[in-house]
Amino acid sequence: SENIKQKQIIMIFLGLGSNLSSTYGDRFKNIDLALSNLKNRNIKLVKKSSFYETNSYPDKNKPKFINIVVSIETILQPKVLMSILITVEENLERKRNKKNDPRTCDIDIIDYNKQVMNIKYNNLNLTIPHKNMTDRNFVLYPLQEICPNWTHPVTKKNIDVLIKNLKTSKNEITKLTENDINKYVK
Repeated sequence: SENIKQKQIIMIFLGLGSNLSSTYGDRFKNIDLALSNLKNRNIKLVKKSSFYETNSYPDKNKPKFINIVVSIETILQPKVLMSILITVEENLERKRNKKNDPRTCDIDIIDYNKQVMNIKYNNLNLTIPHKNMTDRNFVLYPLQEICPNWTHPVTKKNIDVLIKNLKTSKNEITKLTENDINKYVK
């Protein structure tokens, strides 16, 4: 009998967000450029959610965020992937000043193949799965859209249960249509 090695499918989910324009363009352009940047670095985009818009948190007077979740395939280990994500953010003029400041680009590793880990990179600490993801409608709704059967690796709760447990109401997030996006994009 022949030994046939099956390629293990690694499911990695990233959350991308923007609430500031950059010199390259508006919030949508920032996210599109971030995705293009990722594709040029051994990262294959598998699925992409719709754009979702939410108020800034905790200061609702700051510009609104747009967010997406993507699933990717890569051979990169989490620490290397994180370094690339930070480089992409910085290429898109991300400044790390104060927590919750407006930003041109924010990319988080939401889930890396159901693994649970803590990573230190420079002065940043990364927890996978992302430690605040269960409180974030802008992560859960797009994640549900592209992976409706997703389960949290720690709590083992299905995405539907996590959404049901959100403290924010459904009207605090808007799934943008092509028409909505065309109103914003010049």
